[in-house]
Amino acid sequence: MHDLLPDGEDLRRAVKWVSGNIQENPDRPVQPLVQEAIFRFDLSPKDAEFLIGFFRERKNIE
Repeated sequence: MHDLLPDGEDLRRAVKWVSGNIQENPDRPVQPLVQEAIFRFDLSPKDAEFLIGFFRERKNIE
């Protein structure tokens, strides 16, 4: 079982992936990126909810 990621690693990778895509193309809508990240990184419902909220709050701050 050495290939298992530590708790939260998939969520950290998803945040980094979405953030990188936003930096590369700031005009691209964020929500489709978040949805893609949820599937790409196989996030749990709890992690998916966090990711959605994280980028929703970030958008309101900017």
